[in-house]
Amino acid sequence: MAQLQRITIAPSQLQESQILLTPQQEHYLKRVLRLREGEQFIAMDGLGKWWLAQINAEQAQVLKPLVVATELPVAITLMMALPKGSGFEEVVRSCTELGVACIAPVLSDRTLLNPSPQKLERWRRIAAEAAEQSERAFVPTILEPVTFKEAVTNSTANHRYICEARGEYSHLQNLIKPITGDVVIATGPEGGWTDKEIAEAIASGFQPVSLGSRILRAVTAPVVALSLISAACEV
Repeated sequence: MAQLQRITIAPSQLQESQILLTPQQEHYLKRVLRLREGEQFIAMDGLGKWWLAQINAEQAQVLKPLVVATELPVAITLMMALPKGSGFEEVVRSCTELGVACIAPVLSDRTLLNPSPQKLERWRRIAAEAAEQSERAFVPTILEPVTFKEAVTNSTANHRYICEARGEYSHLQNLIKPITGDVVIATGPEGGWTDKEIAEAIASGFQPVSLGSRILRAVTAPVVALSLISAACEV
């Protein structure tokens, strides 16, 4: 059913065997995609449930639930220092495709961006769109930005890593086989983490790791880290 369009609905939109489409969803399905009455699409709630549905005269009819097996066996949280410009949007999109469960934007000592509430809503829409495109069962959670110290102090994941380009640290690839339990991976801003931030992370149980001998851009490092972890988990 890869050819069917997927849309994300709120759980409250499902009323028994009916899906109460929002005006925007109805416009998208009927006007943009030009689906006619009786044609099918996939509805997903972003919480792990999918349904095969069809357009009817006014709303949509649920035909049957679908089983989806596209999620990673571990829950990965990306803790990322906010980069300049719109780079964070592409990271949200790419890392959603790679299977991230949660993205935690952090304000580091070298962060220049101070996002508005509208930015947070945009990031969440991008995550939902990327989850639809990549056939994810879950839409990643996008948390509100917090300070780096608050983020590392409150982390309780089984495995905690912080990527650092400078220094003699083990490569992440050598530490994630095999791996079970939750994972948090932190990637830094332009210019990298400060020595103080690395020390704070280590004090909170984070292990510094390398992503290779080259210096990666702030928007490249998260994709490399997620690729390594997801590849190791799906072998």
